[in-house]
Formats: sequence, structure tokens, C-alpha cells
Amino acid sequence: MELRVRLTLTALLTLAAGYCEGQTPQPTACQREAALALERQGDNAAAETAWKQCLESNPSNPEAYAQMGLLEARQEHYKEAVPLYRRALELGPEIPSVKLNLGLALFKSGELKQSIEIFTELLNSQPPDSRQTMKLKTLLGMAHYGLGEYAAAIPYLKDAAAADEQNLALKLVLAHSCLRVRQNQCVLDVYHEILTLDPNSAEAYMLAGEALDAMKDRAGAIQEFRAAIRANPKEPGVHLNLGYVLWAQSQFREAEPEFQAELDNSPNDAQAMTYLADAEVHLNQPEAARMLLENAAKIEPGIALIHLDLGIVYSDAGRRDDAVRELKLAETLDPDNQNVHWRLGHIYQIEGNKDEAKAEFDKLHSLKNAVEDALGKKLIEAETKDKPAAEAPAAPNVK
Repeated sequence: MELRVRLTLTALLTLAAGYCEGQTPQPTACQREAALALERQGDNAAAETAWKQCLESNPSNPEAYAQMGLLEARQEHYKEAVPLYRRALELGPEIPSVKLNLGLALFKSGELKQSIEIFTELLNSQPPDSRQTMKLKTLLGMAHYGLGEYAAAIPYLKDAAAADEQNLALKLVLAHSCLRVRQNQCVLDVYHEILTLDPNSAEAYMLAGEALDAMKDRAGAIQEFRAAIRANPKEPGVHLNLGYVLWAQSQFREAEPEFQAELDNSPNDAQAMTYLADAEVHLNQPEAARMLLENAAKIEPGIALIHLDLGIVYSDAGRRDDAVRELKLAETLDPDNQNVHWRLGHIYQIEGNKDEAKAEFDKLHSLKNAVEDALGKKLIEAETKDKPAAEAPAAPNVK
């Protein structure tokens, strides 16, 4: 199950807040002193006017464009800053601080792909162990993370985290990236580093729980999720994750209070509502399940399990038309679910719809055969892998 704690672009911008726009070189003419004085006073509009007056006397002055871009960026008008920085670079391509400022403006305006191009170009021109190199690697790692390019983000984030060992937020981004590409040991390694900085990090315990669950260490996952709850019982997703691991092991009675606790924290969480309802179905509480499922369907109708369980509840209550409707929705959302086809076929069979029943049972048999074929193929591959390589046949005796 995917970890419920997610880093958004807003969080990445927070991490990037320390990487401020660089100072541009000083203009050599015009009203620069007046413009700079107005900037220091925080009078951005007047400062911008002063820089525009500089351009009237010298339209090719890159510094005026660079300072105007800086003024926009300081007001968080990043999209407006971008063309000003680009113009400054056209007129003065040798100014490295402007290129960095352009990359930051692109990053902060959400143009991550373009920012990566700028940061990569700058990185290639830096000494390997310089402070600027580490800043650029941090920005590259965060930009790739923001694009969902987790594998590309990891090498940059590892280097940046190693250079800034006290940066907890950076380590969390790294752990999230490793989890997304199933580098579970990487998650656990970073998790231990995080705990040295914050022993009560509920998010770190959740990340470790996700990794251990993916490694089939259910007991370890449960232990980590319980530790997360002790650290912060209000952490989003913490009870859902524990409940899910218990639910996946058919421990419905134990999972039930965890899903309910998640709903207490987040009443409109459709996933927690759905899994709680499914637990109620297994615990033979159909009315409680129905109410939860109907509510969950209004919040998030695209969850196949909602419609499967509604089909079961309605069918058991004798509401066959409603059951067929819900099961068909479940089939659309999850066409490979064998349980859906079996239940549809069973209802059609009871109603005497032989053709429809046969069609569903045929789908069921096809799915079962496909699963058995895939399993058989895996077993053959495993056996072949374990066997020693066969000797090559002797060459024919050609006369």
C-alpha cells in the first residue's frame, strides 16, 4: 500500500527557501544607487521604475533586467521574473548569478524540467566538492522528486544529505524517493539516520513500516507502524497503514479499530472508510458496512473495492439489481478481479440468465488459467535457474 504521507511541491519549495537569489554585479552607470536604495527600503515599485529609467539610457544593460527579475522574485512573482532573467542572460551571458536566479525562478514557478536544465549546466561548471555543488545537487534532487523521477533524484539527494547531515527534511525526501522505487534497504538506512536527529519522527517510522511491508516482514512493519502511532497518533495515514497490514493478513477484528481511528482523525478519508467497511463485511456486520460504503462511494467512486463490497451487501439483502449494478462498476474498475466475476455469475445463475452467467464464469476460468500459467512459468524459471548449465553438444564430425 502506498505511504499516505506525501511531499508536495509546496514542501519542496520550503526546502529550497534557503537557496536565495544571488546578488548581481553592480551596474556601472545610470541611477543604480537610487534604485538600490529604494530596494533596501522595500519600495519595490519605485525601485523598478528606477531600473526602467536605467534601461531608457542604456537598453542593453543586463544588470537592470537582472535586478528587475530579482525584485519580482523577492515578491514571489517567479513567472514574471523568468523573462527578465532570460533577457539579462541574452545581454550578459557571462553572469553566473543570473543563471542561478533563472533556475530558481523556474523551480519555484513549477517549471521543474527547465530548472533541471539550468541546474545541470551550472553543476557541470562547479568544483566537485564546493558548497555551490551541494546546493545544486539538492535542487536537482528536489526537482526530479517533484517530477516523480525518483530514481534520478536519489543520487543527488544522497550526496546532498551526506554533505548536510543535520538536514532532516532532506533525509525525508531521500527516504520517500527510495520507497517510491522500492529501494527498501535504502529507506531503512536513511530511517536510522533520521532517528538520530529526531527519535520521535512518526513519518520515519511510517517509512520504515512501508519498506518492511514491501519486504514481506509483516511483524516488523506492524512494529514500526505502532511506533509511529506512539510518536504521533494524529499523523495522517498512520492508523490506516497499520490497519491495512492487519487487514491484509485477514486480522479484521484487529484492523477495525485502526481504520476507525484514522476516520476519527480524518472523517472523509475514503480509503479508511472502504477498508473499515470491508472489515465489517468479513465480521458479518452488513448494515454498518453498507452505510460506510455508500458514503465512501460519494467521496471516491473510483475505488473498486467499494463497489465489490456493495455488490456483496446488496446481494445478501436480496437487492439483486443493485448488486449487479455495483458489481459491473467493480468489473469496469478492476476487470481481473476473480471475485467480481464469480459473484456476478452466481447472481445471473440464480436469476436464470444462463448466457450472462456463462460469460462471467468463462472470464473467471480464463483469469484462473492465466494465473496458473504465470505461476507455472515462474516455477520453471526458478528450477532452471537452480540447475547447472547443460554441457554444449559435441560438434558434428564433418568429413
